[in-house]
Amino acid sequence: MSNTTPAPDETPVDPTAPAADQAAPASPPQPAYAQPQPAQPPYAQPGYAEPGYAQQLPPAYPPPGTAVAGPNPISPSEERTVGMIAHAGTLAAVILSGGTLGFIVALVIYLIYKDRGPFVRHHAANAVNVQILGAILVIGGILLTITVIGAIIGIPMIIVGGLYVIIVHIIGAVKANNGEWYNPPMTPQFVR
Repeated sequence: MSNTTPAPDETPVDPTAPAADQAAPASPPQPAYAQPQPAQPPYAQPGYAEPGYAQQLPPAYPPPGTAVAGPNPISPSEERTVGMIAHAGTLAAVILSGGTLGFIVALVIYLIYKDRGPFVRHHAANAVNVQILGAILVIGGILLTITVIGAIIGIPMIIVGGLYVIIVHIIGAVKANNGEWYNPPMTPQFVR
């Protein structure tokens, strides 16, 4: 059998290497193969104080009953526009749906924009309040109309409720567009 390992004095020759009699250019010494150390450890164990790491606590929550500003307050011109839409959009929904979807439109606008600015909150809450009062008048009128004696009061009550909703929403939309605060007459503040 033949021994395939070279003897210690025999080193393999690289054919591309310069010959021993030719001088090789001097190369800088190669650094040892040391891994660079990170400035901070890649992980932190809880309970151990490590330099460069601050203990991260969850955000503190405000005490109950404290008003907190909304995530994205809107500009005054946007508040006027959304206040107008609270009235005009609700009125359009009342007319197009026969009075059934007006409350939902007013409530959705109120819930979305109630924390985005005081002006838009005021007008959206008024739109909801007008819808609640209009619903009370119309439903009360319908219930009175069912009885024979109540028809004399019920039918005018339905008409007054419908006209009240239409007129107050038109006035509210104009006032909101002009940037004026408006409290509808004879409207209880169910929602503030």
